[in-house]
Amino acid sequence: MNTIEYPLRETWPDLLKRPTTTYESIEPIVHGVFNDVRKNGDEALKTYTQKFDGVSLSKIAVNEDEIQAASAALSSELKEAIQLAKNNIETFHKAQRTQRISVETAPGVQCWQEKRPIAKVGLYIPGGTAPLFSSILMLALPAKIAGCKEIVLCSPPDKSGNLNPAILYTAQLCGVTQIFKVGGIQAIAAMTFGTESIPKTYKIFGPGNQYVTVAKQVAT
Repeated sequence: MNTIEYPLRETWPDLLKRPTTTYESIEPIVHGVFNDVRKNGDEALKTYTQKFDGVSLSKIAVNEDEIQAASAALSSELKEAIQLAKNNIETFHKAQRTQRISVETAPGVQCWQEKRPIAKVGLYIPGGTAPLFSSILMLALPAKIAGCKEIVLCSPPDKSGNLNPAILYTAQLCGVTQIFKVGGIQAIAAMTFGTESIPKTYKIFGPGNQYVTVAKQVAT
């Protein structure tokens, strides 16, 4: 951290500018990571996790023991609040379901409209000090209600190699089928191409920083 004391007034605008990174400067980085993950799979993911998250992982998949431990670590008050939010979100999205619509637009010409779920979807949930388990509720529940068979979630681990207990508890509660300790561009790449551990998905959802945002744009 730089500490600047008593700067001249004319320097204030420059000092207050927030650093910005353009799409053009990020895109080559994204392509480089994508190519590496496509070629080297899980090993590339572990390398980037060590580089950016500061932790070495032997396995990137979350197991059942970790999910059970996460549930035990949360207070009953928080779990009740998550359950209440789940019930409200489910009620709203279940109302969006519609029946197949069939119309004969002309004699012998039958047209119809129906909604079909995406078979495999990927969810990206950022890490950090404030876990966005609310994003899991708003993404995983509509996917489950729609009938998505596989819901894959990626989120960056902390320095101990763990995901926040609230993220694991909420993911399990909402029907996420697989959870992985992977973040950043490499997570989007893994869900785009697939690796030895992470399945390829057909659509990726979720918030993220500018690098994740560009990665999702490149993936499409």
